Amino acid sequence: MSTPYFIHESAYADAGAQIGAGTKIWHFCHIMGGAVIGENCILGQNVFVGSGVIIGNGVKIQNNVSLYTGLVVEDEVFLGPSVVLTNVLQPRAFIERKDEFLPTVIERGATVGANATIICGARIGKYAMVGAGAVVRKVVKPYALVVGNPARMIGWVGKAGRRLVFNGEGIAFCSESREKYLLINDEIQILG
Repeated sequence: MSTPYFIHESAYADAGAQIGAGTKIWHFCHIMGGAVIGENCILGQNVFVGSGVIIGNGVKIQNNVSLYTGLVVEDEVFLGPSVVLTNVLQPRAFIERKDEFLPTVIERGATVGANATIICGARIGKYAMVGAGAVVRKVVKPYALVVGNPARMIGWVGKAGRRLVFNGEGIAFCSESREKYLLINDEIQILG
């Protein structure tokens, strides 16, 4: 019987893992039982998905990313190569701290660039963009562009990922989609 998803012969999905239709799991991946992966996702080479991790639909996870218990990745998120995600703030090899896992949420459409580190307990807002190598320790607002260590906000991006430039009335247009955005009280609203 064929599966509704593709899993490379060198990858392994434990019993109890849920994998959605159209998802592609490439070389040397390991999906633990209790993990939930949505439809039409792509997991690049050497991705680990721990028990209890929830991945939405249309997510792209590049090579060498490990996703640990406590993580929720919403629909259409992009995780770049070698992104690091943690789940305990003060880990010690000789102390068991599984009861201290902090939840981390990456909201719909967000992008996390290559080699970025997301410290557990953080929340990445919808359509936000985390620059390559950034270290995120707290909340990133929806549509925010953050870079550096520690990550600091340097601007805004639209749904297409293009930087937004606001006029004196707080209005910007995406250069790609032509969607109209309003910046009011340090929050973004889409006007159309």
